[in-house]
Amino acid sequence: MIEISKLIDHTNLKQDAIKSEITQLCEQAITFGFASVCVNPVHVELVSSILKDEIPKTCTVIGFPLGADSVEMKFAETRFLVHQGAEELDMVMNMGAFKEGEFELIYEEIGQVIDASDGRCVKVIIETCLLTKEEKILASNIVKNSGADFIKTSTGYSIGGATIDDVRLIRETVGGELGVKASGGIKTLVDVKQMIDAGADRVGTSSAVEIVS
Repeated sequence: MIEISKLIDHTNLKQDAIKSEITQLCEQAITFGFASVCVNPVHVELVSSILKDEIPKTCTVIGFPLGADSVEMKFAETRFLVHQGAEELDMVMNMGAFKEGEFELIYEEIGQVIDASDGRCVKVIIETCLLTKEEKILASNIVKNSGADFIKTSTGYSIGGATIDDVRLIRETVGGELGVKASGGIKTLVDVKQMIDAGADRVGTSSAVEIVS
């Protein structure tokens, strides 16, 4: 169970999350040894102050949940949140640009976030539920070649979340060169084990305590 805990990003991305809930999230992450606490940008400074010198990392989101921000905005947001204490950054790919074949823009925005992250862990969310199989393979290869650390399946705010088939397809596409984070709809220990077996090495969930208890 401890090993599974180390693969979980303990997550609260609710728009009505309050400070006491975020504080509790951090305390739980320390107790159970989760990989990170993933929160909206407004809570990064609080989380960073609580997790200072602790094992769990401070994780936040960039261009969330739609990814429909300019490259400049994603760069600025990343730089600011790194200054606030963010150690891991889950950015949402510009889905419209990807669908229109503007792949140079996708490379640019990922590259800008990586530059602004100053060596911190960058995960790229490709929102698999909006993509065809061919698009999932293409997006996986773009992220693999971009220099990012992880590819992430979903925001949890679209029409679907992580699936075993998608995680397996992504892992087969990127090989062992890139981390794979499954997120969206993962609520049980069985779900987590299935995602790990399919190739995920990180799982995002708001049900982490229930899963490991």
